[in-house]
Amino acid sequence: MHVPDGFIDAPTSAVTGVVAAGALAVSLRGARRELDERTAPLAGLVAAFIFAVQMLNFPVAAGTSGHLLGGALAAILVGPYTGVLCVSVVLLMQGVLFADGGLTALGVNITDMAIVTTVVSYAVFRVLLAVLPRGRRSVTVASFVAALVSVPAAAVAFTLIYAAGGTTDVAIGKVATAMIGVHVLIGIGEAVITALTVGAVVAVRPDLVHGARGLQQRLKLRVDGALVDAPAPTAPVAARTSRRTLWVTGLVASLVLAGFVSFYASANPDGLEKVAHDKGIDKNARKHAASDSPLADYGVKDVSDARLSGGLAGVIGVGVTVVAGSAVFWAVRRRRTADASPASTLNTGV
Repeated sequence: MHVPDGFIDAPTSAVTGVVAAGALAVSLRGARRELDERTAPLAGLVAAFIFAVQMLNFPVAAGTSGHLLGGALAAILVGPYTGVLCVSVVLLMQGVLFADGGLTALGVNITDMAIVTTVVSYAVFRVLLAVLPRGRRSVTVASFVAALVSVPAAAVAFTLIYAAGGTTDVAIGKVATAMIGVHVLIGIGEAVITALTVGAVVAVRPDLVHGARGLQQRLKLRVDGALVDAPAPTAPVAARTSRRTLWVTGLVASLVLAGFVSFYASANPDGLEKVAHDKGIDKNARKHAASDSPLADYGVKDVSDARLSGGLAGVIGVGVTVVAGSAVFWAVRRRRTADASPASTLNTGV
């Protein structure tokens, strides 16, 4: 659902840019509360994993494909504020390096694919957890439903943005029907990927999953005839995999998906591309400013072998994204540590 340059007029693009900038500022502050020394490295990995899986377009209808948006996955694994930042890092890397998603439409894409998907999915996720039985299975089920809802929600958001500033004269009802219809199908794929990934991480390290916090039952001890909560263990007893092992496994999986599996992804246009072509939304689409990038269209320039070119581009993308994401989240965590230091507390009290 990467919106290219030319679909949305300049005033509307500017407004969404302001909205995106404001949301990123709020998310940077909120991420300080979500990230700690255990989860900050995972956030950079989540961004890289989303980048890798977004290269795996899957068929959803005749001549149409879809790919992961990632807002639900990021929000549930590392928190909604950090999730917005994860998806935004991915969109920035894709727009600047791979000419995927217009640079003037970056605000539109962040608003639609990062903010809307994350906010909607996490809200649905929390509501479901409040009514479902406490347990890991409920986290997986809620993840599936939240991801499923988030994709058509993003389609609705694009339709509203197009209604406000579309550059072509297409009936908004036709756009809404086509966008929502195809993205409901794409949402099924999003839900499966999200539930499988969340379920896998919850199975080995539930303590690292933001959405699973507070669901584990505290052990009870009988003291003088009364039941009391047992002290929390310093290390989760359910953890069978170290954080380093989990991180390395996730990175290797991301590299394999982007560097090898992506070659077998569907070549059909994704939902937005298909609707734009069929309805004439793309009449005013402009050439991407980074179309001459050495990595444009997810291929390495001057490498003639398509498999090798795409694989190298995918590996480079994963590497750049994990470095950029890790740098952002390391800086956020360091700022949190600085804010919580005794010196900071003393200075604010003077």
